[in-house]
Amino acid sequence: MTGPKALDAPHQPLRIFSPAYRTATLGMLLVVTLVAFEGMSVGVVMPDVAHELDALDLYGLSFSAFLISSLFANVVAGLWADRRGYPMPFVAGLILFVAGMGLAGAAQSAMMFLAARAVQGLGAGASIVALFVMIARVYPAEMRPKAFAAISAAWVVPSMVGPAVAGSVAGQWGWRYVFFGIIPLIVPALVMLVPALRHPRSADDGPGDGPRSRPLAMTLAAAATAGGASALLHGVDRLHLAPVQGALETVAGVGFLIYGLYRLLPPGALRFVRGLPTTVLMRGFFSAAFFGVNSFIPLALQEVKGFDAREAGIALTTGALGWSAGSYLQSRREVAPYRRIRFGAAGVTAGILLSVLSVLPGVAGWVAVPAWIVAGFGMGLGMATISVTALKQSPVNEQGANSAALSVTDMLGSALAIGVGGALVNLIGHTSAEIATGFVVICLLMAVIGLAATVLAGRIR
Repeated sequence: MTGPKALDAPHQPLRIFSPAYRTATLGMLLVVTLVAFEGMSVGVVMPDVAHELDALDLYGLSFSAFLISSLFANVVAGLWADRRGYPMPFVAGLILFVAGMGLAGAAQSAMMFLAARAVQGLGAGASIVALFVMIARVYPAEMRPKAFAAISAAWVVPSMVGPAVAGSVAGQWGWRYVFFGIIPLIVPALVMLVPALRHPRSADDGPGDGPRSRPLAMTLAAAATAGGASALLHGVDRLHLAPVQGALETVAGVGFLIYGLYRLLPPGALRFVRGLPTTVLMRGFFSAAFFGVNSFIPLALQEVKGFDAREAGIALTTGALGWSAGSYLQSRREVAPYRRIRFGAAGVTAGILLSVLSVLPGVAGWVAVPAWIVAGFGMGLGMATISVTALKQSPVNEQGANSAALSVTDMLGSALAIGVGGALVNLIGHTSAEIATGFVVICLLMAVIGLAATVLAGRIR
């Protein structure tokens, strides 16, 4: 007889809320919750902002300014994280995010609000990329799917209460206090993340030696991509007013985009090479399809169906519930990643097509609720799988660069889709019937993108 050995003890699976990881997990979840609340709040109050600041023609650009500046910050923060570690870009991102919230709340003109959104985007972009790298460095590989699922779940609370809270705050005190109210909550999140920010770097954490590890070249590529996206969106929005100028800006924007993306994304991404290149691009397809519609749901329901801000936000709430459910499912079921991504893309496409019904005459606007549950479920299933798969396909010293590439396609897809949607609304018109028509056209266009993602999903293998 011998005494029990350590090897005889039952295996205890690692948990993201175990004592060793609890504080870091809670801090990251709070950061994501605040960023999510800001995103949900802006979507709900933007019609009020557009009316007060006389900026309905800048509706789409208000979202795109945030996303394009996030794109630039993604790249710089990814390089920074690979070369010096993730703590500094994360802290710098939070500082910029807070500054942008303050500027947005104090905005007295449409252009000042656009500038504030750009500053918010710089902060959110830097902190989110650093957060992805933090997950890769702090959590073991087997825990990362659960960490990403938890981050997706962190959207649930702000999405459940955010639209109603934002609508109530805007109705009671004004939309400015929706931005001011988030600022004090950043402090406890930062305090909880102090242990994770002190996490020691390993010998493999240094920068890679490939072309995407060169700071100057990558910064120039990020600037070209952000500038190209801005020129493209401005040109598209001007086509119906100044066709020649708009066409020139559009062509120039496409040229800069191709130049920048060729250097920012993994080799072969623009040709949909199998593996990591296509995995990174899939995130852009998902974001374009979903957020290209999501950003216009409050506008459509308020202007076409007469919803108030709180009621219009409920549709966005249900999308987040579906997203959380899809993300949870991907972390619990062993299915080939490309199958999960394909099924997720199909769900997003189906939800978009169902949402068309919400602005049709004789159909209640509340049909957007089940439609966006379906779309959100597809996003949760696909987006978390894409993130986990990309990290598995990345060498350790390229995790920052590839996390940045994921965020670049994410932000660029959203920015271009929302910007083009805003241009379509301006082209078709701002009356109730015209906004309904514009919304239908936007949905059909984004459904085509979702269908393309469904077809291309097999190429991530």
